[in-house]
Amino acid sequence: MTLWRGKDPLILASQSRTRQMLLANAGIHFEAVPADIDERAVQQSSALSAPGEIAALLARVKALDVSIRQPEKYVVGADQTLALETRLFSKPAGRTAAGEQLRDLAGRTHELHSAVAVARDGKIMFENTAIARMTMRQLSGAEIQTYLDMAGEAVTSSVGAYQLEGLGVHLFERIDGDHFTILGLPLLALLGFLRNERLLGI
Repeated sequence: MTLWRGKDPLILASQSRTRQMLLANAGIHFEAVPADIDERAVQQSSALSAPGEIAALLARVKALDVSIRQPEKYVVGADQTLALETRLFSKPAGRTAAGEQLRDLAGRTHELHSAVAVARDGKIMFENTAIARMTMRQLSGAEIQTYLDMAGEAVTSSVGAYQLEGLGVHLFERIDGDHFTILGLPLLALLGFLRNERLLGI
């Protein structure tokens, strides 16, 4: 007996190694087929400003883009935004930008909005957005530099210049939210949908 009961593998419209790890660890049979979209262009043309709405829109667009190319298959799109009050953050362009982001976030609480959408044959079948609130420690300039030295190029691979599953955990004093939401995929909600579709055997 296998956990995944779909006749085809689930399609993940993402290159994210973290999201791929989450699905693999959950025993989901999937293939990664990245969406071919310009995320910033989609965001700008939408005129949306609320971080949760932006994450939800991008998750839908990714799922639909791949769904059109993968008929009859269930396609998962996901996106995450980081907001400090009204300011939205993007992945830092380099070490200097990463340090600037950390200085801005230090000692304050920011929000991660993680969205997931599932499409099939060009139609959205399910979507969910979850929020995690992250309170970063007060950090001295020396502590930020030490973290940047140790984390290396990884600081440019995620918004906020940290990865909670790695060295980034040392930056925080409080976290309120689901672990999977923080990693960029509301996994429990997604698994609930897949069970309702009779795609899971547990």
